[in-house]
Formats: sequence, structure tokens, C-alpha cells
Amino acid sequence: MDKRNININVEYLTRVEGHGNIVINVKEGKLDTCRLDIVEAPRFFEGMLRGRSIFEAQHITSRICGICACGHTLASIQAAEDALGITPTEQTIKLRRLLLHLEMLDSHILHIYLLVAPDLLGVKSFVPLINSHNEVVRRALRMKKTCNDMCDILVGRHVHPISAIVGGFTKLPGQSDLDAMLGMLKRMRTDMDATVELAAKLKFPEFERDTEYVALVNDDGEYPLLIGDIGSTDGVRMNKKDYKRITNEFVVPYSSAKHARLSRESYAVGALARFNLNSEKLHPKAKEVATAVGLKPKCINPYLNTAAQLVESVHCLEDAISIVEDLKNTSLHYDEEIVIGLNEQSNIPVRAGNGVGAVEVPRGILFHNYQTDENGIITNANCVIPTSQNTGNIEYDMMKLVPEILDKGDEEITLAIEMLVRSYDPCISCSTHLLNIRFVNK
Repeated sequence: MDKRNININVEYLTRVEGHGNIVINVKEGKLDTCRLDIVEAPRFFEGMLRGRSIFEAQHITSRICGICACGHTLASIQAAEDALGITPTEQTIKLRRLLLHLEMLDSHILHIYLLVAPDLLGVKSFVPLINSHNEVVRRALRMKKTCNDMCDILVGRHVHPISAIVGGFTKLPGQSDLDAMLGMLKRMRTDMDATVELAAKLKFPEFERDTEYVALVNDDGEYPLLIGDIGSTDGVRMNKKDYKRITNEFVVPYSSAKHARLSRESYAVGALARFNLNSEKLHPKAKEVATAVGLKPKCINPYLNTAAQLVESVHCLEDAISIVEDLKNTSLHYDEEIVIGLNEQSNIPVRAGNGVGAVEVPRGILFHNYQTDENGIITNANCVIPTSQNTGNIEYDMMKLVPEILDKGDEEITLAIEMLVRSYDPCISCSTHLLNIRFVNK
């Protein structure tokens, strides 16, 4: 048995959003310390919401993240509509699904190409790839720009969207807009095929740890991203209103992000969780890609979350094309556009309520929960972020992985752990919701 002593301290892990540190200590061949320290300052968005109108919430919470701005907007709107007793129209749901697909594509492409590919191609960042794989980098940026351009058409802009609000949209796309988006989406197919071809050649690390996977589930044929119950691979199924019974958040002393657990010591959310629970509902072309990259449920290799993101990207692209074609064929109902007054949204009744939004964003299931008074003013708010749900599971993965690779050098061990954390595509800034305060009596 290897009696090595290993001390790994990665300060500010690179190629992730936000600030997190990896701390690993092995003493005489035995794992002593294994932590993912979330050292990002807390954000206080829940506090910002208190005292604000329910109709402002989606604009405030979209600022939580520059990557998942549309996802936070949609979760916020869903929570507000739940609190107010509003049922969105079929057209509104289609447009929201389209918006979520565009954001999913944008984020997954960023993660696959610019954050994970450098590890698999043996370089420190995507910058060397500009010379060695110039067309690959250009393809990634081209695909991201296409997604951003379509979000501009649909909701005014991708980062901090404008026109998606409680009840629907303040501006609906015209026929020329639908034509433009459809052309962009169909042209993206060529780049997506090249992305699949590239990914099929990449070799992901071999590592497995069985865990519980949590995602939205439903009883119809739709791959659930926007609407559904909460389900897990351990057989749990609950209404979104019971999200606190799912997340069971708790505090650890070295992190400004809470941890979560359900049936086991931890659980995972994200593309791999969605695939494990809903793979049979993917678009046929996405199922072909899953077969091509060797992905099948129940997959318990966390490194293959990136492969699941690729499969989802194909699904989102194809379903987005179907949605736009459907909207073109049925014609949009422009009488559903919402006119906003100075203090309230027209024709939307206000009441006291308690609403929950549960939406799948790129990194996993996102919860927003608002309580409002009779004037529609938020009295309490809670947001549970995918990365905070994943943080505990990442640590348990690390605890299993480190003893299995002690025969490798320190640099190889460090890289393997960094790649493991990056595979979850963490959005650390969003996850920080805790501030430790120690009161000292004078």
C-alpha cells in the first residue's frame, strides 16, 4: 500500500464560473481531508427581493447569473405566476421552451468547447487551441453567437432578458423574426454535427460512483425542462411545492454555499441527471448521439456529464426547430402581447400567495419560491441553485476518486480532481447564499 503524503491546495479553480478552492490531504496513504471550498462572497438576492413587487422579480433575479439569466427569469416568472394563480397560454409556454432551449445550447456549447475540451486535448486553456484547433474555436464562438442573436430576437437580449415577464411577453416575434431564427437554427445543424464528430473522438476519464440523480419528470412524451414534478433515480417523486423536502439544505463551515441531500448523503443535478431520468423522451437524433458516444442510463460516471450536455444540445436544437416551425404554421396570436403600465401589468390580478418555480437550467434544477402579500409585494424569497445542490456530491466523488488514483503523480491527481469539478459545470457565484456572522458582546 502506498504510504504517500499528499497535499493539494488549488486556489481559485480555473475554467469555472466563480471562486472555489480544492483542498486534499493524504497522510500515509489515507485520505484525511477532501473539500471543495466555496469562498465566493454571498449575493443576498433573496434579501433584495423582499419589499419589491412580484412583477419586478424576474428582472432582479436575472442578474443572479450572466450565463443562466434566462433560466432565472423563467423560474422567477413561474414562481410569480404560481403565487398569483396565473396559467400561461400554450403559445407562451412554447416561446418559453424555445428560450430555454437557446440558453441550454449557449451554455452547453461554452462548457463543452471552452471549459472541458482543453482538458481532453491536453492544454491549459482554450487559448492554445486558437492555433492548434482554430476551426474548432471558431465553430464554438459561431454557435454561441447564433444562440445570443436568437435570444436578442426573442427577448431583447440574452443576458438580462427584457420581454419575458409574468403572464407572457411584452413583444412577440414577427414572421420575419421567426424566419430568421429558423434559418439560424437550421444552419447550426452543420456545426452541431461537427461537434458530435469531435466529441466522439474525445476520451473521458473512467470513474464511477453511484449516487442519486434528481431532475424534473413528467408523464407525457416531452423531455421535461420547463414543467414537471421532481423525481429521482431512487424512486422519489414529489410536487415542486415540496422542493424543501427534496433539497434539505444544510450548512458546512468552509463554504458560503449550502449543501443538499435527499435519500442519500448527497445527490446530483444537471444534464446527466436529466439523461438518467428522461433519456427515453429525447429527440430521436439526440438518442442516436447518445449511442454514438456510448452514453446510456443509468450512467454513474460524473465526467460524462459533458457527454450528456452534448446529447441535450442536439435535442434542444431539434426541438427548437420544431417549435419555430410550429409557430410559423399556426401563426402567433399577437393579442397576447402584454402592455405594462407604470406600476402593474394590465389585466393581471394581484393577490397574496406562495409560489414555487422549478425549471431545468443548464446546470440542473433551479427553484425560486416567493411569498407575496395582498398587494403583490414579496415578503419572503428563497432560491435554491443547481451548483449548491451539486457541491456535496462533488465532494463525495472526490473522496472516492482520490484513493483510486494515488498511484499517479501529484500533477496528475490534481488535474483529475480539477477535471472532475469542471465536469459538473459549476456556477459558483450563483450558489453562494450563506453568510456566517459571529456576534461578539462588548
